[in-house]
Amino acid sequence: QPPRALATGKEKVNQDTIYIPLTVLLKSRSPCVLKYDFTILMGRTNPMATDFCHFKQSFSLCWSSVVDVLEALEKLLRDFAVPLAKVSGERLVELSHVWENGWLKAPPVTGFLSVLENWEEVLGLVLRPGQRFKGEGGIEAAAIHIQCFWRRYLARTAYLRHCQRKWAVGTIAVSWLMHTQMRHVGKALQARRFRQLENFRSRAQHLAANWKHIQSSKRTIIHIPSLGYSQSRRMNLRRYDILQNIQISRLCDIRGRSFPYNLTAIYIHYCSLYVKKQPLEDTLRTLSCSTNPFPRLFFQTHNMCLSTLLKYSPRTLKRIKHLIQGKQAYIVGGVAHVDDLAVADDLGVPILAPEPAIAQLYSTKSGGRRIFTEAEVDLPPGQGDIYTLNQLHGTLARLMTQNIHVQRWLFKMDSEHGGRGTAYCDTCHLSCYNWALQECHRCGPELQNTEWIQESVLLRYLDEVPEWLARYAQPAKTSCYPNWTCFLKTFLRQGGVVEAYPPSESVTCLTVDLLLEPGGEVTMLSCGDQLQGSCQLEAIGSTVPQTSVQQETLKSICMRVGQACLQRLIVGYVSVDLTTFLNRKTMEQKVWAIDLDLTYSDQLAMTQMLLMMTGGTLNCRTGCLEVPISSFDCVFVFLHFQRKQGTVFALYDGSDRCTVGMITVSEDLRGALVTFARNLSVIHQEISPSKMQGETNFKELIKNIEDVLQMTVKNKVCEYGNPGIKSMLIKHSDS
Repeated sequence: QPPRALATGKEKVNQDTIYIPLTVLLKSRSPCVLKYDFTILMGRTNPMATDFCHFKQSFSLCWSSVVDVLEALEKLLRDFAVPLAKVSGERLVELSHVWENGWLKAPPVTGFLSVLENWEEVLGLVLRPGQRFKGEGGIEAAAIHIQCFWRRYLARTAYLRHCQRKWAVGTIAVSWLMHTQMRHVGKALQARRFRQLENFRSRAQHLAANWKHIQSSKRTIIHIPSLGYSQSRRMNLRRYDILQNIQISRLCDIRGRSFPYNLTAIYIHYCSLYVKKQPLEDTLRTLSCSTNPFPRLFFQTHNMCLSTLLKYSPRTLKRIKHLIQGKQAYIVGGVAHVDDLAVADDLGVPILAPEPAIAQLYSTKSGGRRIFTEAEVDLPPGQGDIYTLNQLHGTLARLMTQNIHVQRWLFKMDSEHGGRGTAYCDTCHLSCYNWALQECHRCGPELQNTEWIQESVLLRYLDEVPEWLARYAQPAKTSCYPNWTCFLKTFLRQGGVVEAYPPSESVTCLTVDLLLEPGGEVTMLSCGDQLQGSCQLEAIGSTVPQTSVQQETLKSICMRVGQACLQRLIVGYVSVDLTTFLNRKTMEQKVWAIDLDLTYSDQLAMTQMLLMMTGGTLNCRTGCLEVPISSFDCVFVFLHFQRKQGTVFALYDGSDRCTVGMITVSEDLRGALVTFARNLSVIHQEISPSKMQGETNFKELIKNIEDVLQMTVKNKVCEYGNPGIKSMLIKHSDS
């Protein structure tokens, strides 16, 4: 039986090698049988050796078969340069018998080594790396081995290159097919959008030519309060679905018309999966109308704007087509989006709004400043279209040098709204500010505007402005941007403006809503003084009508802004934000235009509800809310009025019930403010017990109302224009 090391050694053998136990190959022998061992030196047997001659003579009858095995063994020993091998003659003979009988085609290496007495030494030499190349024909074997590996390397390299090229060809082919398909689809979409834009312009011309006729005949207004912001803004907005529903009071536009039955309003209501339709039903019940719900289409996670949702709702579009068939109709949208054109083209109706590209250009903070500059109205010292940090530092230093008495500077992002994209920094923290004031006072008003004086101040500002901003600038709403670094990154990516905050302790902001008719006329629809939130840079409500600016001045500003917009093909609903304050030097009232929104505002929607519930009219020329005297008490769903005074609540969502709008109406501003503050206090106490404090914006708003009340007492409610019933609107309140 062969040693265990032969069967389990590291030698590589073919898979079809047959191991046959030597107990089968060898005959049983007794210990007294003689051994016929001989020695092979350097792979060659000495035929004259005594041991070999004795072995040959003993097995002369079968020597022919033994010679073949012996020659093969000698060749193996020569190939591996084995210096000494001790052969067992009996095992060699038995191996020759197995070979001769055809049991094995050729003995394996282990078969040859099994006939050796010193098989362990020989096996160590055979298994030694490179030993084969030291024996007989080693150079040729080495050359063959090298050629084999090199050819294998070349073949494998060529195969891998072929596979790589095949993969590349497939990838290029698929990519090219996708590219051509995408290009084809892109061209088709571009052609479709171009066709939609051409149809929009054609319908806009028809609307402008027949505007007066349309206004005096039967017509249908399709309200789509869509917020067509960019995708990044939509994804970052909190409660985006509710924000698209807070203008549900647009439906109140059907009140008190000369031809009340000639107007039909279609309101597209955003309804998520878990939002109930109660607010819409309650509003229609208040209007004494019946609800006629459209089919619902649910998009739960994409924060799509309402126009996009309507575009992908063919059933709703089909229903609207059926309702407006054979009637004069047009769309009143929200924030412009490219899908507005697709919806309008599908319905075949015009849009009372500018083109989306024009709206996106001039609805930014920088675009609004261009409109105000063209309209030749006063606006804050500032600069728009800022996109780099060096530009920001240089512009701010120059503006601060030219306007030394401005104590606060504002930074507004182009694409944000409200107080979300606003930051501020006070000059009192600037170390060289007092020095700059002393320099200006020393030189006097005649020399402080000279170039050599301003240059020295400008150089000091340029050195200190970067560190000043990094340490003291802060966003107005830290819930959106927690620090200046985060704000600055977005500001430089989107672009923005730098503006001066009014240099006064008493600053009032107001909002005026305009209708830029396609026929070229400008109509004032609503005007109200803003109520500021905790950051003093965000409007969360307003008092209507406004009492801060003389009506002649306000009308002049609005007409000029409206005409400037019309020259740029801007039509539809526009809201202008103004700020007014007293000039410290001349004690004259200054009015600055600070913002322009090319959309239907929340204030206008709430004003429509106010006018519908009171049955009154808002005279923007006289600044008076005129309400007919009534001696009866009336109770509506959201309202309790006595002599046309009271409170109106507007519910915006029926699931969480966390957002509500409120209107208080009184005979004077003080009465409306007191009622409003009392309502907020009661609601805050009800929803915020000691054991469960909810988050509201009531506290800051109540404090702001108290400040306004103190001002009205101090000034004895000095109002411009004719006195009338005052109302107070709040757009929305989160609790």
